[in-house]
Amino acid sequence: MELQLYREYRDVVRLFTYVVETERRFYLTNSVDLQVRNTDNGEVFFELTMQDAWVWDMYRPARFVKNVRVVTFKDVNVEELATSDLELPADQ
Repeated sequence: MELQLYREYRDVVRLFTYVVETERRFYLTNSVDLQVRNTDNGEVFFELTMQDAWVWDMYRPARFVKNVRVVTFKDVNVEELATSDLELPADQ
């Protein structure tokens, strides 16, 4: 199942501009908005919205998601993919 997911990732990664990692998921998307928010008691959390995303999750029946909203107190990593990052090794 994991190999099938990797193959799907390899097939779709070239369609996307950003890689987004949260503590629970890994996303590919072309549209991402990350907002830093503060609670009344001074804690910081992140609100992340994405449209037309692909999610790395082998237990989801459909990995393409129209709208995603994530609210988390954990780290969020957003990276813009360079063209050279999209070159994956060929199947052996």
